[in-house]
Amino acid sequence: MSHNPPAVSGAADQARILAEALPYIKRFHGKTIVIKLGGNAMSDDALKTGFARDVVLLKLVGMNPVVVHGGGPQIEQLLARLGMKGEFVQGMRVTDRETMDVVEMVLGGLVNKEIVSLINKHGGKAVGLTGKDGGLIRARKLVMKSAPAEGLPSEIIDIGHVGEVESIDPEVVALLDTQNFIPVIAPIGVGPDGEAYNINADVVAGKLAITLKAEKLMLLTNTTGVLDKEGKLLTGLTIGKVNALIADGTIHGGMLPKVNYALDAVNSGVKSAHIIDGRVEHAVLLEVFTDQGVGTLIKS
Repeated sequence: MSHNPPAVSGAADQARILAEALPYIKRFHGKTIVIKLGGNAMSDDALKTGFARDVVLLKLVGMNPVVVHGGGPQIEQLLARLGMKGEFVQGMRVTDRETMDVVEMVLGGLVNKEIVSLINKHGGKAVGLTGKDGGLIRARKLVMKSAPAEGLPSEIIDIGHVGEVESIDPEVVALLDTQNFIPVIAPIGVGPDGEAYNINADVVAGKLAITLKAEKLMLLTNTTGVLDKEGKLLTGLTIGKVNALIADGTIHGGMLPKVNYALDAVNSGVKSAHIIDGRVEHAVLLEVFTDQGVGTLIKS
């Protein structure tokens, strides 16, 4: 029985990992992967660095990563420093003009450029965009209705500059992809009169994946993925199985909208959607290049 010295054993492990990755590198060469960055992966320095390196590696092996990011906590921090209080209705931020200015500064400026700088630092060529650039994200005002009171109809609630995606013009992203750039997109849409709208980043990532005919939509979250009633991770799900889990209440709460965005993408031609644990270092690489993965994969 041969005993390999530790250095050889470590090298053998690395070789195995590379061999496991090879079929995935071949299969996804030239394909677009839309990644929504949010949660801890945006606040923890080690996770941020790991994410930047993952994205650079995807690009180097011939894939086209497109990053969409949120920034809720960072918006709250700046609002607090400015003495402005964040207000929410049905989980949506009420965004008057002053608040929208802050949202645009934080998302399009601070957060976007930090991600761009990190990717560039690790050898990539990232370009930061908002939905205003090249008319990328056309938006319309989101109309919200109150729950109807007894005997009274529901009322429309004005939550200000909060929008939904009207359409996406992928031209600027497609151009960047062909030139070896990595697009990093802040979820700010532009209305018919040039006004800015704050849009949910998961929604933008899903719509972008559909428009770009992406191979994968990946949503980084602060959870391990979709769990069954016993709290065990469900790793591979079909559309039918997901619908059954929603119907019986297994998928509920904050996970429900994320799963619905993933379903919408898969129903609209995206090959697979992944809800993955962004708290795991190199989560993106593990999900794309290993058999095991680190979350829930949903496909038709």
